[in-house]
Formats: sequence, structure tokens, C-alpha cells
Amino acid sequence: MVLSDLDAWFVSEVLPMEAALTRFLRRNWRDDAEVPDLRQDVYVRIYESASRSMPDQVKPFVFATARNLLIDRARRAQIVSIEIIADLDALDFSADELTPERHAAGRGELRLLQSALEALPAKCRRVVEMRKIDGLSQREVATQLGITEDTVERQVSRGVRALADALLSGGVQLDTKAFGRAQNERRLST
Repeated sequence: MVLSDLDAWFVSEVLPMEAALTRFLRRNWRDDAEVPDLRQDVYVRIYESASRSMPDQVKPFVFATARNLLIDRARRAQIVSIEIIADLDALDFSADELTPERHAAGRGELRLLQSALEALPAKCRRVVEMRKIDGLSQREVATQLGITEDTVERQVSRGVRALADALLSGGVQLDTKAFGRAQNERRLST
């Protein structure tokens, strides 16, 4: 069976984002049982839209589609959680804002983060990667590494704090929501 260009694009560009899309939907929707259906609805919208016009940037397109679907569902349900709308409004996947300067700065920040991650002790680095990059639960990490969940929690805390410190010392402006607790904990402990 030969895939059409649209099918091939969908398989190679959209489907690899399934795990990230699923995490996004779980984080932003109140009922985990609906996540598989939501994901399928996102795929249908993406496929139909791409059949008319292929997007230039796939990731912003996928997440903007998911965001719009969640907003539509929340409106239809007429039970609109303030947290859901606030979180969704905070997301901006606008392709227009990705200037060459922001792209270059982002690459520099990514290199700095990679260096900081590589500088972590091996055990701490592995725990941070499994929790924050692979998206595993604390229990899953503990089971796979043969350590306690408390150890996982401590290692993640230390690792995130060290990464935040490295990024701050490198001149990177951090999102205060994401790193505020780690920074406050660091200040209190010094």
C-alpha cells in the first residue's frame, strides 16, 4: 500500500508528537478518560486542515489545534473551569513570534541546558531525564532504577535546582512559575 503525500506527512511529522500531545491533553483537560478521544479529534482536525493547506511549522500547528479543540469542548460543556481557560490562554504557539533572533537565543539556551544537564551527577541526571524528559511518574522511575520514591523526589529537586542555577548564571530569563519554587527553596537553604 502506497501512502499519499498527506498520509506520509501525517505519519512522519504528526504521529511522532503523540506522547507530547497526550501529555498536553492530560495536563489541560479535567477527565483523563476523554484524552484518547480528544487526541483522535485533534488528529482529524489536523488531517482535514492539512488536506487543504500544509502548515509550515508542524509543532505549533498541532498544539494550537489541540488548544482550540479544548476551548471548543469547554465552551460546549458550558462548564468552564477558570484554570483551564487561564492555562490555555497562556499558551501561545504563534509562528509569527519565532524570529531568527529568538530561534538563535533558544538554541543557545538549549545548549546551555544540555551542558548543565551533562554536568549533573549521573544518578541525578538519569532521574531528571526520566521524570522531566521522558515523562515517567515518580513511582515508575523508582521502580526502574531500584530506588525509593523519596530518593527520586530529592534527586529531581536537586537536579532542577542545579539546572535553574546554571541557566540563571548563563543569563537566561526563567519562567517564574516553572522555577520559582526551586529558586525559593535554594534561597531558603543558603
